[in-house]
Amino acid sequence: MADETVRDKRFWTSWAMTALVVLFLLVDAVGKLFAPKTIVDATVALGFDGVADTRAIGLVLLICTVLHIVPRTTLLGALLLTAYLGGAVAIQLRVDAPVLSTLLFGVYLGVIMWGGLWLRDERVRALIPLTQR
Repeated sequence: MADETVRDKRFWTSWAMTALVVLFLLVDAVGKLFAPKTIVDATVALGFDGVADTRAIGLVLLICTVLHIVPRTTLLGALLLTAYLGGAVAIQLRVDAPVLSTLLFGVYLGVIMWGGLWLRDERVRALIPLTQR
């Protein structure tokens, strides 16, 4: 019975973590695809050219996020999102963004994303053994 309770807690915690990350990334991707002036201006301030770049970034983010949502491609999506978030961190570093609130935000999302996947997927736990048995 205790084993089942641990599995249930792990299951719901993993999906809550995943939902948090996925919802944020989907909202970000859709915002970039619609490209309102505030988002385009923020993207230009980071060194990109404008609407076309903003929409391209949004499309890449949307594809990676959808791949992460689909169970068969969830690992591929997680790897691609990790690369995407690494790029976001690098761009924020380049513009001297505040460290804890902005620069490391992509790291926080990545940790939550991989944490949710680790809790949910036995293959990930085998690749990343955080505990000794």
